[in-house]
Amino acid sequence: MEKFNSIIAKIDSFIWGVPLIVLILGCGILLTVRLRGIQVHKLGRALKYMFSDEKGSQGEVSSFAALCTALSATIGTGNIVGVATAISAGGQGALFWMEIAAFFGMATKYAEGLLAVKYRIKDKNGQILGGPFYYIENGMGNKWKWLAKAFALFGLLAGLMGIGTITQISGITSAANNFFDPEKANTVSLFGMEYTYTQIITGLIITVLVGLIVIGGIKRIASVSEIVVPVMVVTYVVCCVIIIFTHLTEIPSAIATVVKSAFGFRPIAGGAAGTAIIMLSMRNGVARGIFSNEAGLGSAPIAAAAARTNEPARQGLVTMTGTFIDTIIVCTMTGLAIVMSGCIESNPDLKGVEITNAAFRYGLPFPGKVSSFILMICLVFFAFTTILGWNYYSEKCLSYLTGSKKSAVTVFRILYVAAVFIGPYLTVEAVWTFADIFNGLMAIPNVIALIALSGVVTAETKGYLARLRTKQK
Repeated sequence: MEKFNSIIAKIDSFIWGVPLIVLILGCGILLTVRLRGIQVHKLGRALKYMFSDEKGSQGEVSSFAALCTALSATIGTGNIVGVATAISAGGQGALFWMEIAAFFGMATKYAEGLLAVKYRIKDKNGQILGGPFYYIENGMGNKWKWLAKAFALFGLLAGLMGIGTITQISGITSAANNFFDPEKANTVSLFGMEYTYTQIITGLIITVLVGLIVIGGIKRIASVSEIVVPVMVVTYVVCCVIIIFTHLTEIPSAIATVVKSAFGFRPIAGGAAGTAIIMLSMRNGVARGIFSNEAGLGSAPIAAAAARTNEPARQGLVTMTGTFIDTIIVCTMTGLAIVMSGCIESNPDLKGVEITNAAFRYGLPFPGKVSSFILMICLVFFAFTTILGWNYYSEKCLSYLTGSKKSAVTVFRILYVAAVFIGPYLTVEAVWTFADIFNGLMAIPNVIALIALSGVVTAETKGYLARLRTKQK
């Protein structure tokens, strides 16, 4: 197993090397320049559009429901476990690079949402289909269909074997186990390994719930997401705000630590120095940031395509708020709580959710057991909704590859639920590495398309802004 983990770790390091980081950040910078910083001067309008639909618009779900579906997939273990993992592996500076990636990623997400609506289609069953595969094929031309199929294949595998199922259910069962049976006192032997009753029971409950919901497709997923996502985000943000406001005097020092670490002015584990520190910090920050907010990944436009709107640019604005909420707000608060607590430095053996749990126990003015319970509940809901959102994404990837065959979708749903079922029994390190690999492979064809179609995005945006100015006169 160690040799296998070593091999996939090398593959992960190769995929998430300098070229891909430059490609993703370069795409965001290019779009930011061409769109004249739309993520800054139109953020207020974007937040307003979240809660209002266009009159007489076409689509399957409201813009808010489409956003909540996208957020259900993006706000997950990446916000709690991913941030902790990034800081643990890349130092406190990883948070800085996560923010940089998110800022430019907002422009990337805007372009994804715009192109999703512009090039969406209706299939023979009357369902609206859209996403990178359609704006690659219809926007770049039929000769690029192979690139669209590559994206769909990687997206299918990411949902089934990585970010959509196994990482999320592993996060849920680990959180439940850390709370109910941290000493692993009540175990049973399965497949030659020891597992706690908490892991097994939690895994079974989540598997049944996922099965009941995914059968209903986008409308049932959206209806669940509209209720759960706002509640879970508000709950988690309130907890983080409490931590920050009860430790205001520590904020300046925490921010200084993050910035210094980002540029190699603070040592991190392993004795790396100079450029090596910066690259390690940047790689972990960008990779985990994309795992969390999915900017450039090409997943969010699949949900955006279902929104009730006739204006591509309008949905682009709504889509980009997902990155703002996910990383600029939620991940930043998680990261600051972790840095302020100093838990990684004081206990370097902590991993994943254990790090965030230590930060919550340090920062919240509640008994430690209460703080741990709050984090567990947040993580369970975050990860659960991510499972639902990625089921929808993966199904759309499959529909593109198979021509919307209902039998293929039925089989896939069974496999998806099965992946959730077996998730708690797989090695966590290997699971996260697989998720990173598939994320990187998804991003490559999508970012190539965004760069190739940046002229289309710019033209659509100029036309939209001109129409806005005319209405305001």
